[in-house]
This record gives sequence, structure tokens and C-alpha cells, in this order.
Amino acid sequence: MRENAPGHDALRTPRAAGLAGVVFALLLAAAMVLVRLAIPEGADAAVPQGPSDPGRRDALRAALVLVPFAGIFFLWFLGAVRAHVGAAEDKFLATVFLGSGLVFTATLFGAAAAAGAVLAVSPPPGVPPPGAWDFGRHLAYTLLTGYAMRMAAVLVSSLSVIGHRLGVLPRPLTIAGFVTVLVLLFVSSNVPWAELVFPAWALLVGLHVLRAGRGAGAG
Repeated sequence: MRENAPGHDALRTPRAAGLAGVVFALLLAAAMVLVRLAIPEGADAAVPQGPSDPGRRDALRAALVLVPFAGIFFLWFLGAVRAHVGAAEDKFLATVFLGSGLVFTATLFGAAAAAGAVLAVSPPPGVPPPGAWDFGRHLAYTLLTGYAMRMAAVLVSSLSVIGHRLGVLPRPLTIAGFVTVLVLLFVSSNVPWAELVFPAWALLVGLHVLRAGRGAGAG
């Protein structure tokens, strides 16, 4: 039984990574969409009843519930991917991959906390929003699009390079990863909704790993 355990774990780890990546991608995308709908940005911030609209407040509450679970599945995804790659990975890239993932998680939680502060200071209907609401709104979007997405770009680039070197990611997925990096670095902070490319990439990676795990299990 002990002799079969390592091989059994090797087959199980890719499936765990793939499942964690898929769940993380879906949760993060849902949270991002809800935050975008709940907290207007730019010209949309002047919409009457924006912060006090019950529908927007409910959307923001739902997003704040989803974010911690997205972070949990993301950390599981990081650990499962590192366990799958094992000793073959480049130590430098592995450190960058892990470090950027941890900073991304911390910054994502910071953005969620700022969004929660926006919810806390939202006025009742008919009352103009206080200055703290506008500050919290800017802080939430700065943390999300300005910092978290750039850490996500570092993570995507390091994993794409590792996957390309070890041959565990197909060429189209590697190219998609580098396109995602460019969008996250130079577009996400200026173009609304551009940050959704990160959960889209994570979904593709998770589905690929799941498919590879099924193929290994069938073999």
C-alpha cells in the first residue's frame, strides 16, 4: 500500500489543482462582477441612489461573502500546483510564483475590506454619500486593479514560464498567459472589467489540469 501511495498522490494532485483553479476562477469572477455592479466607477459614480440602492448593497454583500472563499481556493490552487510540479521546478520562478500569489491574496482581501467599508458608510436613500464613501470606493478599486492585478500578472507570467519549460502547459495556453500578463499590467487599471481576464485565465488552466488529470487516471 505504501509503495502505491506516491503514484496515487501524483494522479490525485493535478485533479485537486484543476478543481481548485476552476472554483477559484468562478468565485473571483462572480465577486468582481458584483463589485462592479454595486460600486460605480468613473462617470457612473454620480448615478443617483448608487450607494444607497438596495440592489447594489445586496450585490456588494454577496461579493464580500464570496471573496474569502475565492482566496481559500486560490491558496489551495497554489499549493496543489507546486506539489504537482515538485522538484523539477526552477527555484527562482517557484519563489516568484508563491510570493506573488500570497501578495495577490493579501491585496485582494484588502480591496474587499475597503469595499466593506464602502458598504458600512453607505447612506440611506435620498441622502448624499459622505466623503468617506468616495474614499473607500477609490481605495477598493486602486487595490484591486492597480495592485492585486499586477501581482496576478507576476503569478501568471511565472506559471506560464514554468509550464512552458516543463511542457505541462500547451503552447496556446502559454500564449494566452502572456497576453493576460500584458492586459493585467497595462490595461486593467484604466479599462473597466479588464481584470476579468485573470479569472478567465485561471479557469482555462484549471480545466486543462483537470483534463490532464483525467487522462493520466485513464492511462
